[in-house]
Amino acid sequence: MGDRHENYVPDASGTWERVEPARSGFDPDKLAAAIGFAEANESPWPRSLYYPDGAYVGNVEWNETGPWSEVVGPVRERGAPAGLVLRDGRIVAEWGDVTRPDVTFSIAKSYLAVLAGIAFDDGLIADVNEPVRARVQDPALEGPHNGRITWRHLLQQSSEWDGELFGKSDQVDHFRQIGPGADNSRKGQLRQRQEPGTFYEYNDVRVNLLAYCLLKLFGRPLPEVLRERVMDPIGASQSWEWLGYETSWVEIAGRRMQSVPGGSHWGGGLFIPTLDHARFGLMVARRGMWGGRRILSEAWIEKMLAPSPTLANYGYLWWLNTNPDLPAGAFSALGAGSNVIWVAPGEGLVAVIRWIDKGAIDPFLSRLMAATKA
Repeated sequence: MGDRHENYVPDASGTWERVEPARSGFDPDKLAAAIGFAEANESPWPRSLYYPDGAYVGNVEWNETGPWSEVVGPVRERGAPAGLVLRDGRIVAEWGDVTRPDVTFSIAKSYLAVLAGIAFDDGLIADVNEPVRARVQDPALEGPHNGRITWRHLLQQSSEWDGELFGKSDQVDHFRQIGPGADNSRKGQLRQRQEPGTFYEYNDVRVNLLAYCLLKLFGRPLPEVLRERVMDPIGASQSWEWLGYETSWVEIAGRRMQSVPGGSHWGGGLFIPTLDHARFGLMVARRGMWGGRRILSEAWIEKMLAPSPTLANYGYLWWLNTNPDLPAGAFSALGAGSNVIWVAPGEGLVAVIRWIDKGAIDPFLSRLMAATKA
């Protein structure tokens, strides 16, 4: 396969080594064809993220209407298809504008999982099975139902939290489905909430609750913690932003700060370059290490990527591979639109794909694997 330098990471100056595909174990023609496939299968979403009739893409995508559908965070025009492929940390291929800070929807959830890991490593979360209210005092966590919700429940999307946060009720995502073929005809209809930890539901209000609880736990804005503890140490750019809602400003210890969402369901979210996503994915692929520096404990990586009891292909806000055509140990951060950080640690691969049609994600990854000679 040529020289493999599995501990290589790009330096903080922005210099990133590139390697010819053939030297990195790829068939150049097949790799080029895989990239051409990604470019040819662009997301059907309008670049403005608004349809001609003024409807926001999220409301259309998830069949969302009613009292909680208002867009309350900033929305910015998306870019063209973009992406890159790393092998052993080096860039093998790239396409599109990989420096553009673009909205990334639910990939932000996987960043929240890493922030929870920082809190765990710092001792702010002693046990993921401990009720959140033991560390975070807030009316949202009171009562016989919500008071039993643990950090694990929030991280695995099985909390069944009941309430309203920043003007959005948890009911808005009842019966929500995601992925190709999703049926959201019943989305937003009230259903009976189950016992915490017993039922998986992809619910953005509850993920936003996790972000809010982490904000209160750190006592600092999460983008500030992320920059200091993760993004600056791995050499990310200064151009990424994580923006909340006009309704999500809170005061903690006399400081006014904004709680950020785990996506861009109602606007806002993480606006970030493809290159920064690649650094983040590489750090997780290296089990929390960046060169000789530990960013995240290996103990947290193990927890984060373990299957959930309520959804076997889900960890702590990361998706685990179930496609037999792809490496068994692969995992990914996924965002609508579609945005993907795909990691196959055993193969030394990290791929970031922006604005690909959701039905083309697995076919692209299959083509990528077919391009490897190893």
